[in-house]
Amino acid sequence: MQEALDILRRVWGYDSFRPMQEEIIVSAMEGRDTLAILPTGGGKSVCFQVPALLSEGTALVVTPLIALMKDQVQNLEARGIRAIAVHAGMSHHQVDLALNNAAYGGCKFLYVSPERLGTSLFRSYLEVLDISFIVVDEAHCISQWGYDFRPDYLRIGELRQTVHAPIIALTATATPEVADDIMEKLGFAAQNLLKSGFERPNLSYIVRETEDKQGQLLDICRGVQGSGIVYMRSRSRCEETAAFLKSEGVSASFYHAGLEALTRSRRQSAWKSGETRVMVCTNAFGMGIDKPDVRFVVHCDLPPSHEAYFQEAGRAGRDGKPSYAVLLWNSGDIRRAHQLESLSFPSLEYIADIYQKLHVFYQIPYDQGEGRQLRFSAEEFCRDFGLSRPQVLNALHYLERSGHISFTEGADISTQVKIVLPRKELYDLKLPEPAMEELLEHLMRGYVGIFDFPIYIRDEALASRMGMGVPAFHQLLYRLSLEHVIRYIPGETTDVILLHHGHLAPGNLDLREADYLRLREMSAARTEAMVSFVSEDSECRSRTLLRYFGQEETSDCGSCDVCRARRHEESTRARLKEWMENHPGATVTEVSAFCSNPANRLSPRAMEIYREILDEG
Repeated sequence: MQEALDILRRVWGYDSFRPMQEEIIVSAMEGRDTLAILPTGGGKSVCFQVPALLSEGTALVVTPLIALMKDQVQNLEARGIRAIAVHAGMSHHQVDLALNNAAYGGCKFLYVSPERLGTSLFRSYLEVLDISFIVVDEAHCISQWGYDFRPDYLRIGELRQTVHAPIIALTATATPEVADDIMEKLGFAAQNLLKSGFERPNLSYIVRETEDKQGQLLDICRGVQGSGIVYMRSRSRCEETAAFLKSEGVSASFYHAGLEALTRSRRQSAWKSGETRVMVCTNAFGMGIDKPDVRFVVHCDLPPSHEAYFQEAGRAGRDGKPSYAVLLWNSGDIRRAHQLESLSFPSLEYIADIYQKLHVFYQIPYDQGEGRQLRFSAEEFCRDFGLSRPQVLNALHYLERSGHISFTEGADISTQVKIVLPRKELYDLKLPEPAMEELLEHLMRGYVGIFDFPIYIRDEALASRMGMGVPAFHQLLYRLSLEHVIRYIPGETTDVILLHHGHLAPGNLDLREADYLRLREMSAARTEAMVSFVSEDSECRSRTLLRYFGQEETSDCGSCDVCRARRHEESTRARLKEWMENHPGATVTEVSAFCSNPANRLSPRAMEIYREILDEG
């Protein structure tokens, strides 16, 4: 552990590990398969990065979060640690090059999105990849009964038949049943669950019923200092709410998967630096963002599950200072939750029809298409067939759950450049701008193979080296392409579908009706659990959440809205008793006047409490 501490200090600048990190690192270094359940902000990445740096070989990190993958690769490389990512949107050649570099380039971390595990190209590299650990991030995705099941994760279990390396599986949200399922699906040699307590003593959970959500949100933004996150379930409402806050003088912006990659990156950076105070967003924002000083997280819509709520709310107060997780709701949210529940599971006949239309849309004949990567526009698809976008997306998600496709929303396809002139011709070339020559130098020195095929480039890093903004850099690339020196393929943000098999004829699609019915029942149960969470006010919010995740030994947090209301009522009861003793024979009118006087700051239930005291004698 001394070596581990030395790495922690040298690489991350910390003097000690957070709770449970040391135990997880020790377990991994002993070669034991390890499932670690740590709350959001518990420092999961250190739990696998330290063991990997202490070991020979390359850690294979499986994660579905492309933004997190890129962020971690960038952070590691900034610390002088070689890391490579392979994800949706990369061409066959680009994946081949990345895997080759991972195998022969002294790479310590190879990040791979789960759909890549089953490809023949990836499997062809398994013999030459010296894998030290198989790291499974967001490990709950392997459980079919978890809230975010992804069939591609099941390939990790298959991987263990050829790769004999210990597993480090990590998640922030797993019930006891899901935890057991994770260890079974990953083929643990022996059950080994290391679980941190889920208590967040500095985080106050506040659930508030209101018809005026905008007014309540504005009060929170004005009343709580520091940065915040506001979660919505609709892209349009994100934009509307951010505009409302800005009109009221609050520094706010919005973020969702429909924005271009560069726009999202800039807005995320502005929020992290404090330039923007409040980010109004969908659940596309926040994964892997380690901003410690978030003072409040507000949910303006009912979250789909306890898991989603706990993870998103947990982004507040990672620095241990007092923070707030506020959930605003009303009866309309309950109705919408049930409507969304019905839309989330279109009929199996509809799902089968979407499967056939997908292949028609891309003109893929029967028995063909296996392994094809499709750039998918839901808007064009729905327009061509006259379909509803939410239902189409839900059908695609079920096709993914049943193992027919992989579906990645909002994949960032980076800018690609190929130098089309031979190297020797470049030295005699007269270009109209000195910046073009400088750019060519950077491209030739920084990207091997750029003369042979289009290479993904890092726009922001290159633009920074040249002392210009990214838009000006893109304009320079465009002008250089007009000189017929480079081929320039601009980056984009798009949905990507990977086909797992050839086009099946109608009637041959296995949609597993029994699984469909059980998943629909479990989804409905999660919705009802959230409805119960917001509408019940008899138990401490923290205790309710902890019990959901299997932590039975808990105590009242003392800071949630339920605990505060209970404490307020106890104070009201004590003050009423004292007043009644000092005013024997007081009339009901006099008691009512005392209870309703704002200066006395009594509970709204003061008159009810008065009657309870009378009944008690």
